[in-house]
Amino acid sequence: MTGPDSVMCPGFENVREASARLSGVAHVTPVMTSRQADAQTGASLFFKMENLQRGGAFKFRGAYNAVASLSMDARRAGVVAFSSGNHALSVALACRLLGVKATIIMPNDAPLAKMAAARDYGAEVILYDRATGDRDAMAADLADQRGLAVIPPFDHPDVIAGQGTATAELIEAVGPLDYLFVPVGGGGLIAGSALAAAALSPECRVVGVEPEAGDDGRRSFESGSIVTIDTPDTIADGARTRSLGEYPFHIIRRHVRRMTTVSDAALEWQMSFFLQRMKLLVEPTGCLGAAAAFAEAEKGARIGVIVSGGNVDLPALGRLAAA
Repeated sequence: MTGPDSVMCPGFENVREASARLSGVAHVTPVMTSRQADAQTGASLFFKMENLQRGGAFKFRGAYNAVASLSMDARRAGVVAFSSGNHALSVALACRLLGVKATIIMPNDAPLAKMAAARDYGAEVILYDRATGDRDAMAADLADQRGLAVIPPFDHPDVIAGQGTATAELIEAVGPLDYLFVPVGGGGLIAGSALAAAALSPECRVVGVEPEAGDDGRRSFESGSIVTIDTPDTIADGARTRSLGEYPFHIIRRHVRRMTTVSDAALEWQMSFFLQRMKLLVEPTGCLGAAAAFAEAEKGARIGVIVSGGNVDLPALGRLAAA
């Protein structure tokens, strides 16, 4: 599949290659169901629990696949990544497992738990101000200065292929789906998910879900060109992206049925549902797909939901519990 700048976008064969690299390294996360969720929606919901993935999020899949795909010379030089959190700590963990030095650029308002995890995995963490800093430029400068390989959070073929392995596992576990609801930030997860769904469940309608305040993906999907917005103000910190990546957008236009949004209030309710009813800790971004599925489920449908992560700051969880 040709994509940005005539470079080949990943296809399902790359998802399969990523599955082989991740075998025995990434967790095959459980698919969970809830009788109450099914009763409330009138559908059969299958939750792919990537909050139980290594590093606490689906991001480990793409990060490990990208680092493991580097040449030995590139691994010896080290990598630089930029992220609000889950990609950061996932690259740090992948690099620790593969013996690669990691430098991570994170916003200074990223969740403290994610900063701490990246450092605990051995990464050098460099902070910047979202309002004034340019993380892409910072990463490019560091790559030039130190000879590092850049591992972006979503706009990278190996990252996209790795993320697609979660949906491949889901469909292989439960069979064909009518719908698949997927959280959207920069688009790496939904791009990989759409590749897997198109190959394994061709009739499945893939739906991307963003926070209301950060609907750049929906606007891009509807306009046919990438729309850039100001950094959105939302509790879904993993979706505080300003635009989709080029590679994900190309795949989304081919394989995604539609894009939708949910409110922060819906995300708070969904976090509470997971915690109280299913005894699962899920971060706000990880609730995007589930919140949309609860609101928009078609009666009698078989619906897959990617629950993308579970790295919640304890202070934020306390505020939610007190609300």
